[in-house]
Amino acid sequence: MKPFRKLTKRIFGWIPAGVVCLAIFFLLFGYLASQMGTANMLNTIMKTAHDLLLNTVFYLMAICVITGAIGKIFVEFGVVNMLEKILRPLMKPLFNLPGVASLGAVLTFLSDNPAIISLAQDKRFATYFKKYQFISLTNFGTAFGMGLLVIVFMVGQGFYAEPFIGLFGAFMGCVVSTRLMQYFVVKAFPRYKTEDAIECEEFVEDTDMHFKKPLFQRILDSLLDGGRTGVDVGLAIIPGVLVISTLVMLFTFGPSSSEGYTGAAYEGVQLLPWVGEKLGFLFKWLFGFTDPHLIAFPITALGAVGAALGLIPNFADAGWIDGNAIAVFTAIGMCWSGYLSTHTAMLDAIGYRRLTSKAILAHTVGGFVAGVVAHWVYVLFTLL
Repeated sequence: MKPFRKLTKRIFGWIPAGVVCLAIFFLLFGYLASQMGTANMLNTIMKTAHDLLLNTVFYLMAICVITGAIGKIFVEFGVVNMLEKILRPLMKPLFNLPGVASLGAVLTFLSDNPAIISLAQDKRFATYFKKYQFISLTNFGTAFGMGLLVIVFMVGQGFYAEPFIGLFGAFMGCVVSTRLMQYFVVKAFPRYKTEDAIECEEFVEDTDMHFKKPLFQRILDSLLDGGRTGVDVGLAIIPGVLVISTLVMLFTFGPSSSEGYTGAAYEGVQLLPWVGEKLGFLFKWLFGFTDPHLIAFPITALGAVGAALGLIPNFADAGWIDGNAIAVFTAIGMCWSGYLSTHTAMLDAIGYRRLTSKAILAHTVGGFVAGVVAHWVYVLFTLL
């Protein structure tokens, strides 16, 4: 691999990065304009982004606010601690992690991927881990990121058992991703298997004065603080939904009229369905996809699960969605949950950015496993 990189750098290294950027930009939008017409392409981009903002982003933000409030209530009144104690016995045999790691799974499920890093930066929490286990928390936490939001959204689409089948698939994908990452780390740095993530120190327990507040005040504060966190998450997903979903839809849908392109929202050149048809046998066997358009969801989930969820209402209107797709989408959406856009920052936050490529490879495999497991469990479910 290294000789290939050196050769590539020697051949193309003299080309300025700006030239490469412009070449890709004009190639991408030049192709779209050649198929749709420049005016139609620009109108479609703006109208699609506007419609996504009004009808998808604000819906997702509302879910974020509600789930954020619920999550904060769970933290305030000990539900998270109870779940952590229930899940703790599963950590070592399944994930090769200390029992306290289960708290990270619960917190990321209720919020988003970076919650595991906020927890990992607590020195008291980090003392339970060896270095290779500590580094794998990036993969472990990501697999549950925004899980509550994804499940609530799927239930809101009228599916009930399928999202929980997807949750099981995401769980299995997390096992594969976490253990594979641990294998990569130990192989690259054998000493990390025995080194502690951080030296043990004496920690003083903080006293929580808020428990002296009246019950009604605690409930009200939790609801409002959690809702405010949900607003922050809702704002954070806007760029992903508007930019990534709009771009993906340009390559997913076709003309809205039999007469050709009109510049309406959600028109496109149908490139992804063409790829899906060529690889249809693979996606049908792995995920049970019945329509080639459905591959747009996993591709979008690589960058942002919020953006991927934004595709579903339009897929449902087009009649491409079934129970199997919802199960697979839930599994992949939870397990991947935009890891390409978060892994680098997460590993950088704990000081192991050089291992980003290994984390991404491990999580890519985990996401595929999550989708495959969800598909075949759904098949068994339909046979019952």
